[in-house]
Amino acid sequence: MNATKSVPHRLGRVLERVTQQSGRLETPDYGSWLLGRPDESQARRRIRIQVILTFFLLFTNVLGIGVSLLLNTVAIPVPSVFSDAPAWLTFGVVPAYMVSALVLGTSWITSQIVGQLRWAIEEDPPTRTDQRNVFVAPARVAQMLLLLWGVGTALLTLLYGLHDTAFIPRFLFAVGFPGIVVATACYMITEFALRPIAAQALEAGRPPRRLAHGVMGRTMTVWLLSSGVPVLGILLLALFTLSMKNLSSTQFAVAVVIISVVALIFGLVLMWLLSWLIATPVRVVRSALKHVEDGDLDCNLVVFDGTELGELQRGFNSMVHGLRERERVRDLFGRHVGREVALAAEKQQVELGGEERYAAVIFVDIIGSTQLVTSRPAVEVVELLNRFFDVVVEEVDNHHGLVNKFEGDAVLAVFGAPVTLDNAETEALAAARAMARRLRAEVPECPAGIGVAAGQVVAGNVGAKERFEYTVIGEAVNEAARLCELAKDEDQRLVASAKAVDQAVEAERDRWRLGDTVTLRGHDEPMRLATPVAD
Repeated sequence: MNATKSVPHRLGRVLERVTQQSGRLETPDYGSWLLGRPDESQARRRIRIQVILTFFLLFTNVLGIGVSLLLNTVAIPVPSVFSDAPAWLTFGVVPAYMVSALVLGTSWITSQIVGQLRWAIEEDPPTRTDQRNVFVAPARVAQMLLLLWGVGTALLTLLYGLHDTAFIPRFLFAVGFPGIVVATACYMITEFALRPIAAQALEAGRPPRRLAHGVMGRTMTVWLLSSGVPVLGILLLALFTLSMKNLSSTQFAVAVVIISVVALIFGLVLMWLLSWLIATPVRVVRSALKHVEDGDLDCNLVVFDGTELGELQRGFNSMVHGLRERERVRDLFGRHVGREVALAAEKQQVELGGEERYAAVIFVDIIGSTQLVTSRPAVEVVELLNRFFDVVVEEVDNHHGLVNKFEGDAVLAVFGAPVTLDNAETEALAAARAMARRLRAEVPECPAGIGVAAGQVVAGNVGAKERFEYTVIGEAVNEAARLCELAKDEDQRLVASAKAVDQAVEAERDRWRLGDTVTLRGHDEPMRLATPVAD
């Protein structure tokens, strides 16, 4: 049982050393930190890929050779390769072929694969041929390994078979079976190692169709090689024992146990590699979705998988692009009409017309704006106005109001529409006081009058079906504009209606004092004024 767990555990520590820590770190772009980052230089990427391929190809083939030796010496001990075969063959030809195939074969395979990917190393745009080379590279690696193991199988079967025909079925199975499993494992390892190049190739379009296409094709192939081949090996062993009758029942039982354990180990390794290849793209998407849930829309995925999982990654990128566009439009819309109005427009159908609301209104107008414009360069005037409006907008937002209009050098702000407030007068008066204080301190070049009034208004969309805007119309708006004109002659540049102050909470009322009673221009009824108590 420990042997069964040790192989995938060692591979996992190499392939997923950091990826398994996804609870503490960000998920890597390619599913594993072993593959580097997308902004890595091509020269360094080439070295990284070649090192990964060389190491894992050597490791997997050495493992396969060990299994082959175990099958030949322990699982099927009769006839013996030590006492029943020539020494020059067992201790000369076999080690020579293993070492030469291992060293020269690995070098040949990695150089061939890297050579076919030179376009990526030289940062050339991929052609369809280049793209196909990337996605058939794992199959070519498997074919090359099958060739090397096949030559070894044929050579050893022939040489040992010439000495004793009992060796023929044994070497066909004991060398051929590990070769098939090793080739399958190296297929998936190569697919993993070439993810950065696959990401570049996928920028040229969708991947070409292959023999074992998609997740289902990949899964069925691994199942066939990890389960079908071992079962076939046990079947051949039974037929070999029945026909040759040179294995005792104990030897046959030991051989079946060894083949079964080997099949379990290799099957577990192959299925683990397969599940890891499938899980990492899903894990990358899951991590990116968490970013989106947290409000971070700046998270494009690197599309590196050539199966349906790559389509999932590409679909995520399309979704995030759409969300970014929607957020950009929402932000732009909110800047033009106000955040609350934009939110209300999203939640309900937009129609012309309005509703009667009780609201407080602030009107702000710069004193001597004509002289300001004519006495300064246009760029300086714009910079000055932006500083002025920054203060006004910030204080209106701080007190839950809506900047309804910018009218040249004037601002109309509303409290209580479209969002209902518990006490609109309190918020408007507090905002006006803070605004007046900050404008004097931060933008002294732009003295402005500020008027505050409250009353019934009609708030809604005014215009035509093709073009309209949210606005408020009513007596309170006119009163605020008139009070703004009076405020320009006051020391603190701020005047409110006594009616608005009376409706505010006590703490806010204490900050105001009542003044004269006047009849505003265009009004019939007299109105008592209020000004803030000096700070």
